[in-house]
Formats: sequence, C-alpha cells, structure tokens
Amino acid sequence: MNWKNYINGFRSYLLLEKSLSYNSIEAYIRDVKNLKDYLNSTGSTKAIINITSKDISLFIQSLAKEGKKASSQARVLSGIKSFFKYLIIEDIIKTDPTGLIETPKIGLKLPETLSNEEIDILINSIDLSHPQGQRNKTIIE
Repeated sequence: MNWKNYINGFRSYLLLEKSLSYNSIEAYIRDVKNLKDYLNSTGSTKAIINITSKDISLFIQSLAKEGKKASSQARVLSGIKSFFKYLIIEDIIKTDPTGLIETPKIGLKLPETLSNEEIDILINSIDLSHPQGQRNKTIIE
C-alpha cells in the first residue's frame, strides 16, 4: 500500500470515527502530507512501516528552522501522532514512532493586571447611591 491509500484511510477514520470538522481533517491530512514531502526531500524512500522517531524529530526540527512557532510545531506533531495511532489501530504498524517524541514547549503568557491606581479609579467610579452600588464595590474589592 502507498502513502495515498493510507492518507485516504486516515481521512475516512477522522471523519467517521473521530467526527472531526472539515477544517480539522484537512489540517491533519496536510500535516501528514508535509511529513511525506519532507521525507521525499531528504531522499528517503522509506515505507511508512520503516519511519523512525528520528525521522519525525528531524521533521519537527525542520519546521523550527523554517521559523514555525512552538505552538505550530505542537499542532503539526499532534496531527502526525494521530496518523500513527490510526496506523496502529489498523494493524499497519506495530510500534508508534511518535510515542517518545516530546511536544515542543509552549510558553505561557502572564495575564495583564491592573495597577493600584487603575483599581482605585475603578472602585471610586462605583455609584453608591444605587442599591447595587455597595454590592458591586464589595465584589470589586
């Protein structure tokens, strides 16, 4: 069986078994095709059953060299992992080459906070002449 057949089977699996949206399915398929294209560009003619963790790691590293953010790399890796899980479910491969590959670390952004002055302005702007004013002031404090 060739890549095209595996990819078509994967597409059906995502649609019928996972009930993913059209856009999600297309993104997963694009990820697998990008892996295939990368392997072809390196001169590799490996069959799917012979792909190793190293091949996938080098593919993810190539995405980083292209300037893809860690979040994009993680999303692509997720699609690739799903593909290999599908291949295991279908008994096409015995071991998952993505099993030991770590997802790129995605930095967390700290939330923006109000300054003390902004908090004072907010509290002082509450109209205490209304019945809900005292309640609102208590909630904000």
